[in-house]
Amino acid sequence: MLEQYLPFMGLIIFGNIENLILASQGVVGGVNPKVLGGLSILIVILWLLLGFIATDLAMQYANYITFIGGLAIFLLGFKSVFDAIKHIRETKGSA
Repeated sequence: MLEQYLPFMGLIIFGNIENLILASQGVVGGVNPKVLGGLSILIVILWLLLGFIATDLAMQYANYITFIGGLAIFLLGFKSVFDAIKHIRETKGSA
């Protein structure tokens, strides 16, 4: 049964990383941690529901979805690091 979900295993792992990156961006941006945590949980639940509903439809596009998801995670990570360095330089001088 789990074999059918193996093409999406990369997205499951990288999705958790993406969630951490977005949380990091929220902290750097000064977002209320309780609001950020609540929104994060809400989005994870929505993705879970979407995954249950659309997995059979998305199976044929698993490679494309994984590539796009990985690219998005890479870009978000790059932006997060860039924003964090910018924030550190603004608050403490230079990084």
